Amino acid sequence: MAEPRARRPARPREEVFAVARAAIAEHGLAKLTMAGLGKQLQMSAGHLLYYFGSKDQLLLETLRWSEEQLGGRRREALARTDLGVRERLAEYVGLYLPEGPGDPRWILWVEVWGRSPASAEIRQGQLEIEAPWQADLVALIEEGAAAGVFAAGADPGRGAQDRAVQLRAVLDGFAVPIAIGLPGASRDQAAAQVAAVTTALLGG
Repeated sequence: MAEPRARRPARPREEVFAVARAAIAEHGLAKLTMAGLGKQLQMSAGHLLYYFGSKDQLLLETLRWSEEQLGGRRREALARTDLGVRERLAEYVGLYLPEGPGDPRWILWVEVWGRSPASAEIRQGQLEIEAPWQADLVALIEEGAAAGVFAAGADPGRGAQDRAVQLRAVLDGFAVPIAIGLPGASRDQAAAQVAAVTTALLGG
């Protein structure tokens, strides 16, 4: 009797997410197939579907994993005691903006935004993934306002929340052209423009 074939161990989820992020960034979600992704990972499409259910869920979970990787760096930067509030805000902006055209993390965001109108699950997941960025920026603005570094945002009500929403909208507006490689869009120019808007919004 032939010996049973040894089962191939499942790939670590981190490896699945890393390969999925690279594949989505290179080809887009529309061209990604579970069979093709499974082939890269030496897994079956059925195995991937068992864990993720759909390509949309794979996209959302891959984005969540991607943001968790960056979240650690953001928390470290914002916790630095050798930097003032403005310097830490600049660190935040630097982490927020894409590294350049085709930044895999930002391509995931573009894909998620494109699918949000048709999926309540995607919309809810998007809000959950965005929440730590918003909370950290609110805390930074409140700290700067309390220290007198920022003139705006000291309102204990909606002040810091509103300023954070406005700044993140500005950041998103500059980030997408960089990520998709729009001619003339550059990270350095975006950072300079965001710095000017930040001064206008927060004062100090």
